[in-house]
This record gives sequence, structure tokens and C-alpha cells, in this order.
Amino acid sequence: MGTGIEDYAMLSDQRTAALVSRWGSVDWLCFPRFDSASVFGALVGNREHGRWLLAPIEGEVLSLTYLDSSFVLRTLWASGGSQVLVTDFMPLGNGGSSIMRRVEGLSGSMRMEHELIIRYDYGKVLPWVRRNFDAVKGTESLVAVAGPHAAVLHATRLPKAKNHTHHDEFEVKAGEVYDFEFACYPSHTGIPEPNDVGLAMTQTSRTWRQWAAKIPTHGAHEALVRRSLLVLKALTHRETGGIVAAPTTSLPEFFGGERNWDYRFCWLRDAALTLQVMMTHGFEEEALCWRDWLLRAIAGDHRRLQIMYGVGGERELPEKILQHLPGYGDAKPVRVGNAAVNQYQGDVIGEVMVALDELRTMGGREDHFSWPLQKALLEDVLAHLDRKDHGLWEMRGEPAYFTHSRVMMWAALDAGVRAVTHHGLSGDAPAWEMARDALREQIMVQGFNEELNSFTQTYGSTEVDASLLVLAQVGFLDYADPKMLGTLKRIETDLLDEHGFLRRYRSESGADGLPPGEYTFMVCTCWLIEQYAHCGRLDDARRLLARLAAIVNDLGLMSEEFDPVTGRMAGNFPQALSHLGLIRAADAIEEAAGMRAARPRRGPK
Repeated sequence: MGTGIEDYAMLSDQRTAALVSRWGSVDWLCFPRFDSASVFGALVGNREHGRWLLAPIEGEVLSLTYLDSSFVLRTLWASGGSQVLVTDFMPLGNGGSSIMRRVEGLSGSMRMEHELIIRYDYGKVLPWVRRNFDAVKGTESLVAVAGPHAAVLHATRLPKAKNHTHHDEFEVKAGEVYDFEFACYPSHTGIPEPNDVGLAMTQTSRTWRQWAAKIPTHGAHEALVRRSLLVLKALTHRETGGIVAAPTTSLPEFFGGERNWDYRFCWLRDAALTLQVMMTHGFEEEALCWRDWLLRAIAGDHRRLQIMYGVGGERELPEKILQHLPGYGDAKPVRVGNAAVNQYQGDVIGEVMVALDELRTMGGREDHFSWPLQKALLEDVLAHLDRKDHGLWEMRGEPAYFTHSRVMMWAALDAGVRAVTHHGLSGDAPAWEMARDALREQIMVQGFNEELNSFTQTYGSTEVDASLLVLAQVGFLDYADPKMLGTLKRIETDLLDEHGFLRRYRSESGADGLPPGEYTFMVCTCWLIEQYAHCGRLDDARRLLARLAAIVNDLGLMSEEFDPVTGRMAGNFPQALSHLGLIRAADAIEEAAGMRAARPRRGPK
């Protein structure tokens, strides 16, 4: 835990991502995809598991910023009267993936340290590294090979071998520029040629900036919303369209604990919610791209619907523990793969159907593939109406009737009815309507506790869950309905901490089958802001969003959780769901204040 989660920046080429620390160390990089094995794995281990350090031997960070609306990272270092600028980025548009780093002397002189430690397969495999001399060009590079994997370092100045690492120290004077490119490639292919770092920087920055220019203005929180939309784009695989929940694995939800999961996969829930926010911010092409990925993934066998898939739509994501890795801050185990892939979560089809319903409402057209598949999903909802599930939090305890899941099943059927009655599509609307209304009645009786005046986490329990705030979002009840306000009061009493942040549920209840202990969840706090904004508590919403904005890191990135006591971020980073929630929260405040057109919203039935 020498480097806080909040002290990392993300670089992305929309195939994979790297995390670079405030102090100049690339501690995480997987190749060739987000969900591949790591080349640099120090994030969940130590330097011996791979990293790439490039930083002054002595100096302090004056500023850490992204260039314009991009993922081109600029770190300004100072020592005495000397300053050095280090620029890190992953170029867009190249055939493969690489990290480029430029060191520029701005004033005086500064001594730099360069250390490259390449370790494949999550730090287990030591590659064979050699110097490669190009006789024609008179240039030299470092080449590392390990089975099917290879990497090359092109550099103004190469480090020297030292105890299975490569190390160098050099002086940078004002006006001097040193360029470095670390490129990954399949070992059976030729060594990639070096690229012009300056040109690649300009092109990459321009590409990000052109995309961001389409983001509409967004009032007081425009910078946060802009960066959050950029994060969603950065976490999307450019060829497949799949969006990963986060680029990391096993960053702990509780420091030193075992709530450590692999988030480098594509959850249907996250894909559906991403589709919604992209639509509402004018990115129709991206919305259709996510829809198509989502439908392709489901199409493998809709009767065996999974909650998550690989970046390309793969189904097999077996979970295993990497015993050789000590974990971030000694939080074990370090996991790759995710056993939750085999869980039944009743809410997932609801998120998918609600998002596609909004896409239709905004003018998106169905094709010969998309609507028949949605009808098949509705048949799956009918087939599982009496089945217990593990809930959206992927509980590892016994299945139960989670109220949120039941409401999302209701929402799926409601979207099906609307597709027929509002959009003229074919389907058995009477059957869906009958099932929808019966399910609503059941939820109102078994999911609501009259004594507590609150909906409950599961049928018959007395616990509450932050996911109950979603009930109003999908139109099951109005935000200001007395039952919704009673639930809100109970959530504030049981789950809101003294710092104003919200937990998912009481982990000490034992419902999740894991030892108790976790921090407040970013997305849950965002849901609370949305509820406040729409039920007449706009000032509370604004105050809470300001509090949330204050804990986002310097670069506008958010993790999964936050520990208000230590001021530390926790969980995988940056997390798509947190950024999705922040966008929705800011939207809700602007809608409630009359500064933004209201998004399509279903009324209570």
C-alpha cells in the first residue's frame, strides 16, 4: 500500500489499459486485452512482479494532469530550480499496444532513474531479454521474449541489464528530450518499428479531444461528467465494443481483507447502463455499438444467460487464485477470472430491457436480430419468475428473493409491454402484462415491510439495501411516493455513515457469505443523490455531489469504494459503475433544477 489507489492515473488505447503512479511507475499493464495476463503486475504484488519506473531521483510533483480531454498524462517535476516534464500515453490507432514516455528538460538539470522489469503471466515468467541491433538504421533496442509474448523497448537511451532488471540513471538538461516506447507484440511476428513519439502524442491527443468535443455542456459539474464519459470510452474495447467494469483485478474492497475480485470483464448490467448514459449525452453511435456487443454476447445461448462475458463475448471465465502474489497491501487472495459468472442474477435482463426501451424511445430502430432476441429474454424472465437469485452485489451466500432483482424483472416485462403498445412491435403483450402486474403485487406484499415502512433487501427480511433506490429510477414507484420516502429514511438510518456516504448493505448481517467489513460504495452515494434531486431535496443532492466531487482524484477518476476515515479509495480502479452513477447524479440535479431536459421516465404502474 505504498501507493494509494487514488494516486494512480489510467492510460488507455481502448484495447487494454495501464496504471501509472503519481511517482512515475507503471505498475499495471495487461496485454493484448484488458483481461489478459499482466506484463507489469506490481500493483497486486511488488516491483519483482513487473513495473516500469521513469522519474527523477529527487524531486516533487508540482502537477499531474491529463492534456486537454485526453488520456495523455503530464507530470511536472521540480527539484530546486530545475523542472522536468514527463508525458505518458498509449497511442491510439496503432496496430498493437504500446506505452510512450517523453522526458523534457524545462529548466536547470535533473537526474532521472529508469528501471524496467518485465514479468509475464502475472509476474511468474521471466522473459529472455536481449539487445537487438539494426545494422541498416544503426539503432539498438531491447527485446524481451517469453513463449507467445514479446516486447520491445525503443529509446533515446537504453537501460543496462542488472539482476534480471534493466536500470539506468541519466541527466536531463533544459531543452533536452528523451523518448521511450515500450511495445507489446506476438513473439512469432517481427519486431515493431519505433514510432515518432511527438507525432503519436499529437494524434492521440487530437483523437480524444475530437471525441470529447461532442459532449454537451453540463453546468457546474461539466469537468467531472466529461471525464466520466471519457473513462467509459477508455474502458471500451475498440474492436468488440465490450466495456470492462474496471481495468484491474483484486484491488481490495476492504484493506487486508478477502473481498478482492477480478473486474476486467463485461457485465451486461454495466453495458446496459453505459448505453443509457451515452444515449442521453448524444453518442448514438456508441450506444448502438454497445447494444450490438450486448446482443452478440447474449446470442451464444440466451437460455444460459450470463451476468458477464469476456471482452469478445467469451463465456468461460473460471476463477482461480494466484498464490504467488501477495496482493495490494497484503490483501489476499489475488483472483483472476470470476466465479460470479455462474450465478443467476434476476435483475440483469431488466437492466438490458430498460436500456433498449430507452434506445427505442429516443429513435433507435430494432433490426431482424435485436427484437427477436429481446422477446426470447422475456420468455426467460417468465421461466424464472419463481427462482431465487444472488442479487446484483453477487452475494456468495444462499440465493434469496432480492427485492431489487424482482423489481428489475418487473421492469423487463414492462419494457416488453411498452415495445408492443408504444412502438408497434410484435409480441405477447397480454401475457407479459399479466405477469408484470402479478409480480408487482407480490413485491408490494412480500418486499415491503409495513412495520418498518420500507422495502427490504429480500422478501421477509428486515435489512435494507442501497439498490432499493433504483426502484424509482425504473418507474416502479415515483421518487416522492410515501413508500419510497419511507425506504429512503430507513436507508439513511442504516446505511448512511457520519461522513454522508452510503454503504451497499450491512455486511455484518452475513447475507453475502463473507466476513464483515467494507467501505462506502461510490455508486450507492450517486443513487442517493439522484433520489434526493427527484424527491424535492435538491439542496441535499447538491451538497452530497459536492462532497463526492471532493474525493474524486486529481485526474477525475473514481474507484469502487471510499474509506471516509482514512480518505483512501478502495476497490478496483477506475470503475465504470462509479462513473456511470456520477453522470446520472449530475444529470438528475440539472433536471431537477430545470437546466436540463428530463430523460425518458416511466411513470409508476
